[in-house]
Amino acid sequence: MDRTSLAALQVLTAIDEQGSISAAARSLELSQPSASAAVRRLERRIGATLLSRTPRGSALNETGRAVAVWARQVIAASDAFETSIAALREGHAERVQIAASLTIAEYLAPRWLAHLATVRPHADVELIVRNSHDVMDLVTSGQVELGFVEGAKVEGGLRSQVIGRDELVAVVAPGHRWVRRGAVGLKELVAGGLVLREVGSGTREILERVLQESQIELPAHVPHLGSTAAIKAAVRHGGSVAVLSRLTVADELELGSLVPIEVLGADLSRQLRMVWCSDAVLGASASELAGIAARSTGL
Repeated sequence: MDRTSLAALQVLTAIDEQGSISAAARSLELSQPSASAAVRRLERRIGATLLSRTPRGSALNETGRAVAVWARQVIAASDAFETSIAALREGHAERVQIAASLTIAEYLAPRWLAHLATVRPHADVELIVRNSHDVMDLVTSGQVELGFVEGAKVEGGLRSQVIGRDELVAVVAPGHRWVRRGAVGLKELVAGGLVLREVGSGTREILERVLQESQIELPAHVPHLGSTAAIKAAVRHGGSVAVLSRLTVADELELGSLVPIEVLGADLSRQLRMVWCSDAVLGASASELAGIAARSTGL
């Protein structure tokens, strides 16, 4: 099969990024006639005009912009192929950068990475731990290939796949006054010494959504801590209440050092998602890790 020239696709995407043939040619260190000829060959290959040509210059038309989007995917796939082949040929570690929310990073990612190490021993994985909002920012900016977040809302420019489900649970110390009751309403929960994660945390966003749906506002000054461990300590040693992922308190609930409290009229379930850039092509190890996470069970 006669395939489209990768060099021509690179010229097309450069025109889209630089705004003109001349600027694109300079960015690729080509002469302008060579860049123009590459576009003409691509137009003949596709059977469509890709540029709006005027005496003042040329720019991509609507068709050209659409083809440029597809061209980026082809170029990214080619880059990923070359990187993977080089790693295979030279036996070097393939660098993989991912990001995950705190809950996923601590309780799910370790087993995924252990599995990845058995099938791709040369994968060199860096795991960045952030809240869900910051994870999506890292993926959008291209700083990481894959992100793992909590909640249903995904930012524009990202694709996502549900990889599991979790639920939040309100917890108190064994001596708390609510233990005998076993259940409270949302208003009482909010007024009962609530301690939260920081803004941007997936756990906090789920609780805020539930409160908003019930038209309940958080108090103006609610203590917030940056780690789940700190929140659990605050609950165990004080009269506070926290709403945390069941994954993060499973051991404490089993030991009895924390006690679950039912929150009446509240759906505190949530989705766990894998996110990646819409126009990205994952490298071999990142793709393998995505498959491992998607096949994971236990939630």
